[in-house]
Amino acid sequence: MQLILISGLSGSGKSVALRLLEDNGYYCVDNLPATMLADVVALYQTQGYQYIAISVDTRSAPTLAALPDAMQALKAQNIDVRLIFLEASSEVLVKRFSETRRRHPLSGNGLTVEECIRLEQEMLEHIHELGHRIDTSHLSANALRAWIKVLVDAEADCLTLVFESFGFKHGLPLDADFVFDVRCLPNPYYEVALRPLTGQDEAICRFFESEPSVAEMLTDIRRFLKTWLPRFRQDNRSYVTVAIGCTGGQHRSVYIAEQLAIAFADEQVLLRHRQLAPPK
Repeated sequence: MQLILISGLSGSGKSVALRLLEDNGYYCVDNLPATMLADVVALYQTQGYQYIAISVDTRSAPTLAALPDAMQALKAQNIDVRLIFLEASSEVLVKRFSETRRRHPLSGNGLTVEECIRLEQEMLEHIHELGHRIDTSHLSANALRAWIKVLVDAEADCLTLVFESFGFKHGLPLDADFVFDVRCLPNPYYEVALRPLTGQDEAICRFFESEPSVAEMLTDIRRFLKTWLPRFRQDNRSYVTVAIGCTGGQHRSVYIAEQLAIAFADEQVLLRHRQLAPPK
């Protein structure tokens, strides 16, 4: 059985994630108390369900403390348990609640939206380290769906190395374990013919292949990661996210992320480009 747990901040896209999983054949349960996980999973096992997705968040706040032990107990039964934690910046969350005119789930005590977000972040502080974090601050719904689909298809019980390009002008991604700034590299943006292209295009690749500093940057990042990845395995980490940033997230960061994905092809690798449209 594969059990996907969806958690995170209100307004970060949990409903989008759950609907995507339901569309892909998962039996979905929204807002389940963590103390009921074992019983619900056992029930669905007897009914022959192989793929289950359950949302666990602050709507069942009194039971959240039980989530880590519940996950470990299920893993001990050889169940493939994965937690996806969705988050976004406070500014983006405030804007989303304002645009949709929805109440925050924690607003019953007379708190402002900003106060609710801070409280929820504190309540979930011990949860986000249990799984894979995704910062949805500047992600479209389509991009989030694509990322989650790839994530749940990844092999279990294997460290997943995520290379993620982004643009600094859009802000640092909250889900990054390492951030490498490649804005010091030559920028093809200033060549008119190359400006509309991305780091995935052949002309951009040729541009960077002719620049010695780009090769030096790649060598240094590869060396760093090869040195420290074994330590993350020893720490039983399931995911390591390496963010590569340039100004706009279109040329330099995309190229470097693509090359790193190739260099670490012997690992389980996921490749993401925050500022590019997801492939159709």
